[in-house]
Amino acid sequence: MRTRPPRTHARRSALAAAVAAAATVAVLALPQQAGAAESSPVGFGAGTTGGGSASAVTVSTLSAFKSAVAGSTAKVVKVSGTIPLSGQVDIGANTTVLGVGSSSGFTGGGLRLKNVGNVVLRNLNISKAVGTDAITVQGSTKVWIDHNSLSSDRDHGKDYYDGLLDITHASDYVTVSWNTFKDHYKGSLAGHSDSNASEDTGHLRVTYHHNWFNNVNSRIPSLRFGTGHFYDNYVVGADTAVHSRMGAQMLVENNVFRSTKVAVTTNRDSETDGYANLRGNDLGGATTEISQSGSFTSPPYGYSAEAASSVASSVTAGAGAGKI
Repeated sequence: MRTRPPRTHARRSALAAAVAAAATVAVLALPQQAGAAESSPVGFGAGTTGGGSASAVTVSTLSAFKSAVAGSTAKVVKVSGTIPLSGQVDIGANTTVLGVGSSSGFTGGGLRLKNVGNVVLRNLNISKAVGTDAITVQGSTKVWIDHNSLSSDRDHGKDYYDGLLDITHASDYVTVSWNTFKDHYKGSLAGHSDSNASEDTGHLRVTYHHNWFNNVNSRIPSLRFGTGHFYDNYVVGADTAVHSRMGAQMLVENNVFRSTKVAVTTNRDSETDGYANLRGNDLGGATTEISQSGSFTSPPYGYSAEAASSVASSVTAGAGAGKI
C-alpha cells in the first residue's frame, strides 16, 4: 500500500494559499446585496476619501462640531444625536462627517462645502433647513454624499426652505448615492444660474445613483452646463423630475418613476435646451419632453446598473441614514 508523504510546511502553506484564493474568488463572484453600502464612491466622485483613516472624534453639540470640522487636515467627525442649527456650518477639506446610528444629524439648518476638496458626508439626517439648503456644495471638488436622509415638509411655500442638495459654482466630481430626499419642493439643483456659463462650463460632473425621491416636486435633479449620470434612482410623486438645461448632458438610465407627471425634460424654463439620453427606464406612465438627445452615452468610470425591475425594492430597502 502506498503511503502518503508527510505534508511539509511549504506544502501546507501552498494549500492554505490555494484555499484562500478560491474563497476570495467565490466572494468576488457573489452579487452585491441590494442596498449593501459601498466602501468608496462609484461615479464621478470616485477617489474621494474624506478623512480616510484619521482617528475619529465624536461630537454632540454645535460648538464641538464647528470646531471639529474646521481646517484642512484629515479628520473623521462622528455626529451623535440631533444638533439644532440656524443657517449653515462650513465643512473643511479632507473631512468625513458620519452620523452615529440611524437618527443622528441636524435640524433647522444645513452644511456647506465652499471651495474645499475631498469631503464625505454619510449617514446623516438633515431636516427642515429653513431659508437655506440642507447641503450646499459650492466651488468644491471630490465630494461623496451617501446614505443620508434629507427632508423638510410641504406645508409652507416653495421658498420657505431652499434646496435639499444644491451643487453650484463649478463644483466637480461629485457622487450622490443611496440618499432619501423627502417632502420637499426643490430637490437638487446643479448649476444655479443660466448666466453662469463662464464658470460652470466644463465642470458640474455629477453621478446620482440609488437615491429615493419621495414627494419631491421638481429638480430631480436640475442640471445646467454640466454632465450628469442619473441611474437606478426611484422617483415617486414628482411634477417634473430630471431637467437638463443650458446645454447640459444627461444620461438617464434604469430609473423607476411613479406618480410622476414629467420624468425627463430638456426644454423648460431656460433659453437654451439641454440634452438627454434615456435607456432602460420604467416611466410608469410619466411623459418625457426630449428636444435633443446628447453625446453622453458612456460614463468614464466603471459601474454596474441594476435593471429597473429591481430598483424600487433595493432602493427602498437600502437608501437613507441607518442603512450602512
